[in-house]
Amino acid sequence: MTLLDKAAVLEARAQNRAIVSLQTSLPEVILDANFDRNELTLTIAKDQIRAAASVVQQAGYNFLEDVTCVDWYPSEPRFHVIYHILSHQLKERLRLVALIDSIDPAIESITPVWPSANFYEREVWDLFGVRFSGHPNLRRIMMPEEWQGYPLRKDYPVEGYR
Repeated sequence: MTLLDKAAVLEARAQNRAIVSLQTSLPEVILDANFDRNELTLTIAKDQIRAAASVVQQAGYNFLEDVTCVDWYPSEPRFHVIYHILSHQLKERLRLVALIDSIDPAIESITPVWPSANFYEREVWDLFGVRFSGHPNLRRIMMPEEWQGYPLRKDYPVEGYR
């Protein structure tokens, strides 16, 4: 990447509506930013995820595509909860990432901002064990109620607990 390309990327990041809105409303919420393949990824402070989701929604990012999780065991913070968001008007995608420790894997639910997060958050809780505080109905969605453990965690036994 040439110096001219780097300057263009920095300019694009400075003009991005999500970044400008977040820096105006919640100046300390963005921990890291990455712009790759025309998609912006913002690492957000986990205790501010609901507020950040509300700000980007008001900035024109109107569609929550997905909520997922990645287990980086044995690294800490272990879990990365990832929110894929789209703006139809701006024709832009945005990824919000919150880093969660393994000691207390919990984060605020964003269902008050995007009700469609309901089933995605239930799936993450069911398969990874990340709790979403303030979720209206956090219960298993894929695994049987009597299932022990969280099968998508990297330290989960291949054949399950016996």
